[in-house]
Amino acid sequence: MSRRQLLMLGSAGAVAALAGVGLASWRLRLAPAQIDENLWTQRFERPDGGELTLSAFRGQPLIVNFWATWCPPCLQEMPDLDRLQAAYAQSGLQIVGLAVEDAAPVRKFLAERPVRFAIGVAGPAGVSLARRLGNDRGGLPFTVVFDGRGELRHRKLGQTSYAELEGWIRKL
Repeated sequence: MSRRQLLMLGSAGAVAALAGVGLASWRLRLAPAQIDENLWTQRFERPDGGELTLSAFRGQPLIVNFWATWCPPCLQEMPDLDRLQAAYAQSGLQIVGLAVEDAAPVRKFLAERPVRFAIGVAGPAGVSLARRLGNDRGGLPFTVVFDGRGELRHRKLGQTSYAELEGWIRKL
């Protein structure tokens, strides 16, 4: 291999490494969360009727997942969230999915793929709530984990997995 080819290969490798570091730091750079008492007074329409209030879950471990039916990674993690709810419900864990869209597509989705955790329809205003919890990009899915004292312990922009979620819960 010529010296020029080696230099080009090395340069390409350096660019790829920097791109990977940039992507990793983008994923980690979430805005500081501004949690106040207003969080626990939030109320959302349930797709099946009634109202979901976050205050009902205060004092227990809580995972809040912001999602939408048009978001493929959101839909891919739904079975893991559902399985986690079933596995840890006896220990007091509650998972709440907040859809950041209108109720009609959420109802249709849940009719085809029901879940065992609570769902609220936050609509477009859900993006503002996610931003207050540290999602400065407004992307989906976005997941936050609160301990039994209501303190934010974990947050992630992007798809989660069962193992990752379970690891967070075990640390509570």
